[in-house]
Amino acid sequence: MKTTPNKSQQLFLIILFISSWFAVLFQYYLSLGARVDSVGMTTFRFISYFTILTNTLVGVCTSYVLLNPGSKLGQFFSKPKTLTAVTVYIVIVGLIYNLILRWLWDPQGAQYVVDLFLHTIVPVGFLIYWLAFVPKKDLQWKHVFPWLIYPLVYMVYILIRGAIINEYPYPFVDVTVLGYKDALINGVGVLFAFLAISLLLVAIAKWTSRKSR
Repeated sequence: MKTTPNKSQQLFLIILFISSWFAVLFQYYLSLGARVDSVGMTTFRFISYFTILTNTLVGVCTSYVLLNPGSKLGQFFSKPKTLTAVTVYIVIVGLIYNLILRWLWDPQGAQYVVDLFLHTIVPVGFLIYWLAFVPKKDLQWKHVFPWLIYPLVYMVYILIRGAIINEYPYPFVDVTVLGYKDALINGVGVLFAFLAISLLLVAIAKWTSRKSR
């Protein structure tokens, strides 16, 4: 069944659609401009960042919900539990960067702008979209655990990738510096952060549903 967002929701989706795709594509452009390796290796490194993958996920999600909500993927991305999962992922992107990673470098100029979109504007915008527009009455605690599959698969991927090319996208899982024990401990800590935010959003959903009744 085709579901069409109302005008306010459409406006928010347009903003998120433009912001997420602008951030990802502009970051790729900047990465190519600053590359020291081949285009292929630079691209491979680029798509190995959770930030890039998740902002791309936001772009794909908003594209389908906005432009083709009646399609199979449009209906999938329009589901409250799918939108909530995407909210968890992009909120974690913003939290980890702004609490841990932003102090490790000082982006300037265009890089500062795209950095702001990737780690603040899109995460905050999508959270506001979730709070304002996503139906929450059917969200259940049991939905939380499937949401952990994406970050878990990503964690396994970067550990395998790192073992092969001896390079890690984030310092808190850099086995070459920390060793496997500390890297795994940090990885488990990040997964607990995903779980905590997931539980928090479901709790908010249940609270708002009771309040509306």
